[in-house]
Amino acid sequence: MINIKIRFLAIIAVFLLRGVSLSAQDDRLTLKIAVTGPGDELYFWWGHMALVVEDTAKGTSLFYDWGVFSFEEEDFFVDFAFGRLIYLCAVSSAERNFRRYIETNRDITVYTLNLPPEVEEKIKRLVEDNVRPENRAYEYHHFYQNCSTRIRDILDVAVNGQFKQEFGNAPGRYTLRQHVRRHTWFSPFMDWILNFLMGQDIDVPITIWDEMFLPSEVGERIKDFSYIDENGATRKLVSAIEVLNRSVNRPQVLDVPRRQWDRELAAGLFMAAAFVFFQFLQRRKPFLGRALFGLSQSAIGLFWGIAGLVLFFMTFFTNHDYTYHNANVIFVNPLLLIAVPCGILYAFSKNEKKRFISESVLRCLWTYVFLGGVLTIVIKLFPGFYQQNQVTQALVLPSAFILSRQMETVKQFLNKR
Repeated sequence: MINIKIRFLAIIAVFLLRGVSLSAQDDRLTLKIAVTGPGDELYFWWGHMALVVEDTAKGTSLFYDWGVFSFEEEDFFVDFAFGRLIYLCAVSSAERNFRRYIETNRDITVYTLNLPPEVEEKIKRLVEDNVRPENRAYEYHHFYQNCSTRIRDILDVAVNGQFKQEFGNAPGRYTLRQHVRRHTWFSPFMDWILNFLMGQDIDVPITIWDEMFLPSEVGERIKDFSYIDENGATRKLVSAIEVLNRSVNRPQVLDVPRRQWDRELAAGLFMAAAFVFFQFLQRRKPFLGRALFGLSQSAIGLFWGIAGLVLFFMTFFTNHDYTYHNANVIFVNPLLLIAVPCGILYAFSKNEKKRFISESVLRCLWTYVFLGGVLTIVIKLFPGFYQQNQVTQALVLPSAFILSRQMETVKQFLNKR
């Protein structure tokens, strides 16, 4: 009888010890989402995101990053130009990455996930599979396939689709363009050129799910999100939030997109006024006025012509689909490069007939630009043609209007006839 009791107690002890062992094993993993703020380089202006997997049993803290690329890769710049962006998923030390972000003056916020042990194991296996050589490469897209959307999708797997169910159809705050410009407002040139290159397809309403192409948007959504686990219990997805670093003297990301077209309109009116002055100057000091009037047209023709050439290439010959269906190409395109030789010829030619021809060509060119710009305003009244390109219209149209009415040499030439 005593032996039976001893055996029974021994069996109970084995089960208890095994349960303690399994519990300790189950609790060894901790999953965290690391959201970093904007950096100095253009491709870091929208922040970054990674998944951190801590394993207390192994004493490791690994940083799974879906935003890895290298300028040293063969044909990188050619592939980038044509929109063939191949990014990698890589794993490295979390401590080393956090130190690097602190040294480069970037915000770091870490969200500790509240997931059952079996789900943590599932996600760990999933990300380990992602970094395998045969799986690590993927085709990057600025809005639909990036470091943030990859982790957003993993979170959705962790909660059995409840994350997308919550936000997949919920209307977002802004369009994709407005979200981009919340991050570019502090750099007038880059803000203008990026806005110029982006077409009307990113000016449509989007969902909160779509907004999570931005790491900061994922952070905002997960901190208050709750889900129902496999036992039917409601759990908060995030159990703790830790701010590891705050950047110093870095431009802040705007909560509300700033209106920028009035700034561009002021610049456009200033240029238009300069052209009026150059036209007037030709009557007082013909050579100086003609030189300034011609060369300034060559200069803006060169700038807008190159910008139009880039847009034309990206719209019709690349995989950069966010540049497709861009109304700007109607009035800012490679044709504006015609202004370069014509402006120089008008400025320095002593032959009156050549000046007459060059001014006539310039007048026709700027008339086309002005009318094309007006057309892009009118077509916004029709469904399916709306584009937030007011900044381009405001910058280009005032000068185009003034230059389309240049008549000084034409009048002189016709009067002599």
